[in-house]
Amino acid sequence: MHHLTEILAQASAAIPSLYFQLPVDGQEDPIYRERVYCYELYHQLRSIWPENCGYSLGGEVDKAGHRLIRGNDLDNTKPDFLVHVPGDMGGNHAVIEVKPAHAANNAIRADIETLRRFRDYAGYERAIFYIYGSSENGNAKQRATDFLAELPGTEVEVWVHEEAKSRAKRVV
Repeated sequence: MHHLTEILAQASAAIPSLYFQLPVDGQEDPIYRERVYCYELYHQLRSIWPENCGYSLGGEVDKAGHRLIRGNDLDNTKPDFLVHVPGDMGGNHAVIEVKPAHAANNAIRADIETLRRFRDYAGYERAIFYIYGSSENGNAKQRATDFLAELPGTEVEVWVHEEAKSRAKRVV
């Protein structure tokens, strides 16, 4: 799945502001809603997903009770996205967790730990921590980078999607 980097960048550039920050009746400023953003990102990814590439894009695939990854704090995880070959643990390509720029430190830490475990115990080739939103609304990128520095040898990519209709970029 060597095209995933370009597919993520291209799909993110197609996300309109309505899904980036959700307008709320009675509030002056729109708000970040992770599920709304993820569903739109999933839609954009699926709309350009290469036919016959061999990999499937799954959203929030529940790993509860999976016999091959039982333990290692993965039993009750539901990553935002998996790029894999369903039914084939040898086909685990990428696991992606998404957070808004203002995410709490404990949420960032938990997602990075989950990503690390999926690489270490479930054999995923790539682990991606994907942040959407402006750093003016909270610098999750810096906080994620700081946390990764505390975990030497942890191979987690950090991606940032700063604004609607722009391309997400890998920053770490």
